[in-house]
Amino acid sequence: MNSTTLSLPAPAKLNLFLHITGRRANGYHELQTLFQFLDYGDTLHFSPREDGQLNLLTELAGVNAEDNLIIRAARLLREASGCQLGADIRLDKILPMGGGIGGGSSDAATTLLGLNQLWQTGLSLEQLAELGIRLGADVPVFVHGKAAWAEGVGEKLTPVELDEPWFLVVAPACHVSTAEIFSDQRLTRDTSPITLAAFREVGGRNDCLPVVTTRYPEIRNTLILLNKYCEAKMTGTGSCLFGAFPNEREADKVRARLPATLRSFVARGCNVSPLHRELQKQA
Repeated sequence: MNSTTLSLPAPAKLNLFLHITGRRANGYHELQTLFQFLDYGDTLHFSPREDGQLNLLTELAGVNAEDNLIIRAARLLREASGCQLGADIRLDKILPMGGGIGGGSSDAATTLLGLNQLWQTGLSLEQLAELGIRLGADVPVFVHGKAAWAEGVGEKLTPVELDEPWFLVVAPACHVSTAEIFSDQRLTRDTSPITLAAFREVGGRNDCLPVVTTRYPEIRNTLILLNKYCEAKMTGTGSCLFGAFPNEREADKVRARLPATLRSFVARGCNVSPLHRELQKQA
């Protein structure tokens, strides 16, 4: 790696609840959710190139390099800024794909912020978030880097201060297609909107859970198992399930009881994204 390589985290996120409150004429769903980051995720390494080439040096199974959100984010930033530089990008991938913890969206956001710094393109967080929404509904929350109450299609963000518990996250061995879940006729789309204060008082649920557990028996079975030890929830459209614990030791204790074949990790909840903490450190 050359001396100008910039290495940055692409953290996971959890949806602490997910209500589907309506459907727009264009097919997009109106929702309410609460995003919190995890101190755990992928890492990206960016090295600048003078020749304008954009290379993703890490192959991802089943993903064409040109379609990858990382390369698409880099292209978008270059078009928006008029920058002529390129980059070699390496990805240390540890987040499961199709897990509902924001792996691809987080990688895209880290690419936007990382290359904005490396290429010195000078775009603001608002401008980067506007580019991000073109890549996916979850990208803006990663760009802004604050735990947030989200509405609209997930793009209307209000920063919030939440408790920062430890989470045990379990990833059943299946890949959930968000598009399939959102187009399923059994999905309820008429949950009444609530306020943040109401959520803090009575909590919320994940409206996608009944559909997902019907379609994916491995998620249903894992949910039943995890519910023996904590209040198990699903993030996004799945597949990942999680439970909150007051400290790392309690979370580790439950993790040790799970089958070794079940992929899982323990991480701290964060109100400020590890990506933003790292960028501030480097600045």
